[in-house]
Amino acid sequence: MRQRTASSWPALFNSRVFFCLLVLGNCSTTEAQSSSFLQLEKSIPLNAVQGRIDHLSIDPKGKRLFVAALGNNTVEVISLTAGTVVQSIPGLKEPQGVVYLPDVDRLFVANGGDGTVRIFDGSTFKLLKSAGFQDDADNLRYDQSEGLVYVGYGGGGLGVLDKEGAKVADFKLASHPESFRLGVSEPRIFVNLPNSLKIAVLDRKSGKLLTSWGTGGPLANYPMALDEADHRLLIVTRIPARLVALDTTTGKVVQSVPTVGDCDDVFYDAKRRRVYLTGGEGAIGVYQQRDADHYDDLGRINTQDGARTSFLSPELDQFYVAAPRRGSRPAEIRVYGVKD
Repeated sequence: MRQRTASSWPALFNSRVFFCLLVLGNCSTTEAQSSSFLQLEKSIPLNAVQGRIDHLSIDPKGKRLFVAALGNNTVEVISLTAGTVVQSIPGLKEPQGVVYLPDVDRLFVANGGDGTVRIFDGSTFKLLKSAGFQDDADNLRYDQSEGLVYVGYGGGGLGVLDKEGAKVADFKLASHPESFRLGVSEPRIFVNLPNSLKIAVLDRKSGKLLTSWGTGGPLANYPMALDEADHRLLIVTRIPARLVALDTTTGKVVQSVPTVGDCDDVFYDAKRRRVYLTGGEGAIGVYQQRDADHYDDLGRINTQDGARTSFLSPELDQFYVAAPRRGSRPAEIRVYGVKD
């Protein structure tokens, strides 16, 4: 290491102070900019919830939010109108995925601890049925047009249930599926397989593998969003932290930009052509889609370490972030209004 003379330290100190002030100034600017698109409206405490919080789902008509409190072995039911927890469903085994079926008023909950998907009445929360899978039942997606619920599970499976909870299909994958998306205007399913270092593309009807794509280099591709209008698939990797956009026609990476670390959820706002994502390093990332191949970083909104999961409701123009308990501060759901 090159030794510094005493006379060189003041100049070095001043330059470093200037650099730090410049960085802080830029952080303040970018947070102010991003905060103009997501404005914190309220925080809803989850006083009884301990440990990690996983995914969320919503009943937009009833204005209820469902929260998979994995570390608490419960699903918390929140009234967004009252701003409070109105029901807690106990006795679960590491609930990870949760999805509400509005047409039949049922709640499906995927349990990582025992591999079950449990189906509850959406009003009384009485257990109606339990469907068993190999293990590690994880993300859930609902295809309302077909009346089917998809669940990623185990060392490489995508199970399909009808609205009654009966198994109707089971697709095999190379490794455990993380986030996946169902095409609406086309019969394809896109699945993140981080342990296999790829994205699998399945045929919705047969479950057969059509192709697989790479991520362009980054690893640990967990969350995923789909922009069908522009034929773009958005994934977020953790090693390093990147937002990656792929062309769903060719599988080619069209852009890769730095983002928030330890991300577990990403959403595409088609109305505003915006992307929102949440990372456990303690921030929301906001991006503006300039065109199909370019996503401009609008900055970050500070949240809390461990706040990895979230949910976007286009119907209510709200974005929800799950923040776990930290010390004496209880777990909470932060409700952000989405602004134009």
